[in-house]
Amino acid sequence: MAKQCEICGKTTQFGRNVSHAHNVTPRTWEPNLQTVRALINGATRRVRVCTRCLRSGKIVKAPARKWTPEAEAAKS
Repeated sequence: MAKQCEICGKTTQFGRNVSHAHNVTPRTWEPNLQTVRALINGATRRVRVCTRCLRSGKIVKAPARKWTPEAEAAKS
C-alpha cells in the first residue's frame, strides 16, 4: 500500500541528515496518514488521509455506525 494521501497526494519526501560533525546519511520524511471512514460521493469509504487534509476540512468524516448485536439477530 502506497504511503500517499488519497486526497492531496502528499507522499514520502527524501533528504539527508547532517550531523554536527557533518556526517551525511540519507533519510525519509513520511506523511502522517490516518485511515478514516469518510463520505465520498454519498458513500462511506475507508481512505488513507494525511492529518493536514483532516484538519483543513477537505474530507467529511462518516457518521458513527449504529450497529448492535440484537438488531443483527433480529434481521435473520
